[in-house]
Amino acid sequence: MLDDFFIRSIIGGIGVATVVGPLGCFVIWRRLAYFGDTLSHSALLGVALALLLQINITLSVFLTSVLVAFALLVLQKGQKLSSDTLLGLLAHSTIALGLIALSFMTWVRVDLMGFLFGDILSISKIDIMIIWSGGLSVLVCLILVWKRLFAATVSPEIAEAEGLNPQRSNFFFMIMLSLVIAISMKIVGVMLLTALLIIPAASARHFSTTPEQMAVLAIFFGIISVLIGLLSSLEFDIPAGPSIIVASLMLFLITISKNLFLKNT
Repeated sequence: MLDDFFIRSIIGGIGVATVVGPLGCFVIWRRLAYFGDTLSHSALLGVALALLLQINITLSVFLTSVLVAFALLVLQKGQKLSSDTLLGLLAHSTIALGLIALSFMTWVRVDLMGFLFGDILSISKIDIMIIWSGGLSVLVCLILVWKRLFAATVSPEIAEAEGLNPQRSNFFFMIMLSLVIAISMKIVGVMLLTALLIIPAASARHFSTTPEQMAVLAIFFGIISVLIGLLSSLEFDIPAGPSIIVASLMLFLITISKNLFLKNT
């Protein structure tokens, strides 16, 4: 079954959608869209370092994302600049450094468009193993820290007063988000990865009454977006990664339209 490239793409896409849905909910609740964008942009620097040091790309992207997140924490404590200023600085600096580093590697053939906008149709069996093993690991960790992480999201002060240690929860969230970026990069690329985190969760918000329900619906909308995007790519011969994001956007617009219609009636 896995010899068919389209089936591999579906399996890999569903694996990514399953894990980005719940994490995307926390990104929305915490208003960390720009933070996710910064980490995803830093992935290109991780790719450049992987090719330079001849190490695994997924591992390099994960470690680079973690280092950028720690750098942000250090800069926030030692500087008077606002968080969005530091995020903009790191986001564009890391992707610029990555592009320059790749341009100097004339001995390496690099599919830059694949890294920037994804190449889901070329994923291999090993990629599927990495996506599902990493994704399941993140989901298990998320289930274990769900109560602590949600409490820290709602009110860090109350969470700390109850002894839930919000700093530790934030650290786990940062690690999980970095791992998701590393395993998802090949699906939609570093430029569109944040959209895959945010849009399905935003669509689910209109139909949810509890946080858990929103997380499940975000997974559902993500999977539907992957299927529609891949089928559209196959039918109309258009890029698969952007097609997935456009499909997700269309679902979001439908949910908004339905919500407005129900309010008017």
